[in-house]
Amino acid sequence: MSGMKSLAKDTAIYGLSSIVGRFLNWCFVFLYINVLKTTAEYGIVTNLYAYMALLLIILTYGLETGFFRFANDEKYEDPTKVYTTGLISLACTSSLFFILILIFLQPISRWLGYPEHTDYIWMMALIIAIDAFTALPFAYLRYQKRPIRFATVKLLSIFINIFFNLFFILLCPWLYQHYPATVSWFFEPTFMVGYILVSNIISSGIILVILLPEIFGVRYRFDTKIWKQMLSYSFPLLILGVAGIMNQTFDKMLYPILAANRPDPMSELGIYGAVYKISIVMLMFTQAFRFAYEPFIFAKNKEKNTGDNKQAYADAMKYFIIFGLLIFLGVMFYIDLVQFFMPAQYYVGIDVVPIVMMGQLFFGIFFNLSLWYKLTDKTQWGAWFSLFGFIITIIINVVFVPQYGYMACAWAAFVCYLCMMLASYFIGQHNYPINYDLKSIALYTALAGILYLINNTVTIDNLILRLLFRTILLATFIICFMHRDLPLKEIPIINRWIKR
Repeated sequence: MSGMKSLAKDTAIYGLSSIVGRFLNWCFVFLYINVLKTTAEYGIVTNLYAYMALLLIILTYGLETGFFRFANDEKYEDPTKVYTTGLISLACTSSLFFILILIFLQPISRWLGYPEHTDYIWMMALIIAIDAFTALPFAYLRYQKRPIRFATVKLLSIFINIFFNLFFILLCPWLYQHYPATVSWFFEPTFMVGYILVSNIISSGIILVILLPEIFGVRYRFDTKIWKQMLSYSFPLLILGVAGIMNQTFDKMLYPILAANRPDPMSELGIYGAVYKISIVMLMFTQAFRFAYEPFIFAKNKEKNTGDNKQAYADAMKYFIIFGLLIFLGVMFYIDLVQFFMPAQYYVGIDVVPIVMMGQLFFGIFFNLSLWYKLTDKTQWGAWFSLFGFIITIIINVVFVPQYGYMACAWAAFVCYLCMMLASYFIGQHNYPINYDLKSIALYTALAGILYLINNTVTIDNLILRLLFRTILLATFIICFMHRDLPLKEIPIINRWIKR
């Protein structure tokens, strides 16, 4: 359990920044959809940030995982050489990307569908360039086992972004209406989508400055041999990342085209983008786990104790699924509370949430399974799995979106991640067999399914009584988990009261 305790502690700390940040950003979705005049405007935000997610993956080209792989390699006595090699590479590619965007700004803006808003495009490019470069300093903090510094900087980034969002989206419109002279010299009321990007630029720029100790506090050396090996190792991960992010963003990027025959595709995209954010709770958990899990598996692999390592990987998988199911039930049992914050025109898309959340859980499991090809240096398998999923995503979206709209997008994500998860499991068991506790996983999955079915079957009109009933259902899952797999003596503070 010592390895699991360490992993759980790091996951909790990394999760603080990830979960708090994503939760606050999730809250901002409700601010945006209540402040922006139309659902179509939020559709623009959804569309732009989908492109940003894809481009960020491309511009980091798998170097985070590549850094962990080679920094933990016994052949390289000085991990900082690996770090600075990767950092120089990212600095060059990020700068080149931004310069090319500025050179071809007009045609790119027309191609993306924003010919009148070239400012959206260059601001988007600047955010991506900065965030891609700072990805490796954040990875370096994880490598150094400095989760407190990592979480502090991440949280500061979030709070800066929040401050300027509140300033531009709430305070400035109020001042413009009541005291126009104070803000009219810089504030334009019709530029609300742009101010979301401006806030992001300010936040990313300040964080770049804060990370200067990690950027300049090391002796720079560029090793061509290491660089080539990192690229060779990371390139399949780039393909994996691109295909993976396309699985998440393909529908949001191309929905206006795929749904062109529908009455108002951009408004539908705004609705889908807003309700999709509800499922981000599962993504928060997966990302928090990922931040702790990658350094954990490579450090474990370095110990060369294969039997114990595989047991630790199996335990991590079981607990990940248990907590993932718990999060799914928690969101679905209390989803009625969302209606108090979401305008009625958005609430019509709420049926996609359970579908998308289960898809996100499958993706989290797929990430857990990915350790076999990362540890065996067969990262090309990750690329193949992601391409396989991407093909499924394309087919379902292209065939069914014109008729079924964003519901087809949700089911595409569900089917895509389910197929990727199953493919990785069966092929992984052949190449790097791990004795996962399938019995326990099946038991908890069945229990969660039964509780969810009971929730959907029993109709209670009174909201308070309905939430109380669902709380009892959720408590049932928690009690079963604690009785079977979480001894009270392993829980801090509580264990002081348990007789040993």
